[in-house]
Amino acid sequence: MNYKFHTITSTCIPIAIENCNTDLIIPARYLASTTRDPKFFGDAFLRDLRFTADGQPLPDFVLNQPPFSEAPREGIHEIIVAGANWGSGSSREHAAWAIAGYGVRVVISSSFADIHRNNLLNCFVLPVVVSPTFQQELFDSIASDPQTRVCVDLPEQTVTNLATGHAESFPINNYKKYCLLNGLDDIDFLMESREKIEAYEKH
Repeated sequence: MNYKFHTITSTCIPIAIENCNTDLIIPARYLASTTRDPKFFGDAFLRDLRFTADGQPLPDFVLNQPPFSEAPREGIHEIIVAGANWGSGSSREHAAWAIAGYGVRVVISSSFADIHRNNLLNCFVLPVVVSPTFQQELFDSIASDPQTRVCVDLPEQTVTNLATGHAESFPINNYKKYCLLNGLDDIDFLMESREKIEAYEKH
């Protein structure tokens, strides 16, 4: 689904797993599906970390612990604070589909696998790169108070820990920033630019 981004202020889900690869984000057995139903992929998000083989919730995993077990919605758990090298491993775009399908709008980490970062952007999920120090501060704030809220301002390219007031800037490709702000995928962007393209081709 295409979203217009501006500013997102939300509580966060802490997933402090370093090198969380795409096979953990969505197991390979889901890749053969031909559906693009967001709920299907959202239900598969971190499936083998969340559930036993017979579908029972694993109580030690963060997504099964209150308040993080609450489904994402506006202002609630729309942000994941993740460990370093998030999305490593295979290039499967299904991993980004799973994150978007779960309801997450932003993933914050100190580093992302390049292909996964681009897949997130294509799914209108904003990957935010912060320093390891700021990343740890976010984890600490959430551990101290699970209701800690974080503000991600795409126009200004800043992320603010509202518990401490500390903020950092984050980089983003100007083209992808424009697309996110305007709710455009690559095809939408080309269609928006159609007249300019046709005018260029006439010369």
